[in-house]
Amino acid sequence: MEHEATIEGVGVGVGEEGAGAPVVLLRAREQLIPIFVSGDQAQSMQLAIENEPFERPLTHDLLIEMVSEFGAAIDRVRIDDLSDGTFYAKVDAEQYVEGNRKNAVFDARPSDGIAIALREDCPIVVNDAVIDEAGRPPEAFEPDDDEQIGADSDPNPFEDPSFDAGDDFDDSEDMDF
Repeated sequence: MEHEATIEGVGVGVGEEGAGAPVVLLRAREQLIPIFVSGDQAQSMQLAIENEPFERPLTHDLLIEMVSEFGAAIDRVRIDDLSDGTFYAKVDAEQYVEGNRKNAVFDARPSDGIAIALREDCPIVVNDAVIDEAGRPPEAFEPDDDEQIGADSDPNPFEDPSFDAGDDFDDSEDMDF
């Protein structure tokens, strides 16, 4: 069974070693699903959430413009598998040619699918198996008393355009719990 997901936020995962990789949190079935993404993907998502245009079209903007120009539309994004810590997604699209509907399904990284869905305002769905494996109760993401973010720190570096995830960032979208 699939469940519609909402974006709870984009930020930086915090572990025992401190701040780490960018992460997007999805909420489905009252569980939070952390998906680690690259800094560029996180920034793209944050710009879409804030409805802030970039000075030049980003890849996701270009793709949506091209899909539209070819008379197609993106219907939804499905996060439908999780294997060895890597999430998998599909983008469902449709195109009308001479009055006939043609459906298409495209394999995608979840980060790309989410960034596209945010721009298109189309649903993101997550299947039960993914939620069962990766979902965590919201309380699991609340900081302990000794882990409180200081008042002088920036809890969301993606609001700072100078943020750089660094050259060593692993873009494999693996989960580390």
